[in-house]
Amino acid sequence: MPAELRIGSGWDSHAFVPGRPLRLGGIEIAHPSGLAGHSDGDVLLHAVCDALLGAIGAGDIGSHFPSTDERFRGADSSTFVRHALHLVEAAGWEILNLDATVILQTPRLGPYAARLRESIAALLAISGSRVSIKAKTPEGLGLPETAMAQVVILLREKQP
Repeated sequence: MPAELRIGSGWDSHAFVPGRPLRLGGIEIAHPSGLAGHSDGDVLLHAVCDALLGAIGAGDIGSHFPSTDERFRGADSSTFVRHALHLVEAAGWEILNLDATVILQTPRLGPYAARLRESIAALLAISGSRVSIKAKTPEGLGLPETAMAQVVILLREKQP
């Protein structure tokens, strides 16, 4: 019998604010502003977390890490992804691939593409060849002060 597959989708957005470092995909990126949020504001990792949780029907990032909980103020978003990955593995699933799109006007992510892919692959303990990170600009949408991320993840039931 073939292994069962599941798809998870995640999406997040945050506004840019001065005085914070910009964290995307678990790495710091040179930019004069960072992203607002209760945690470190890493929209890419937040979308990864939601995709993992969604694929196993385990709610969303806010149900596991509410913004009203002071324990998560300024938290490194990789903590959220590790928690979601633990739930995925405990439920008997493994990641086949992840496809992500980051939408923002600036900074340009081309110089960071390889590091972003390596960071997410390492966090998820999968090969970099199973991770795709794309960057797009929100042309014509009038969103120069916003960063968004969309993630799709494919899981396979682990075979005994």
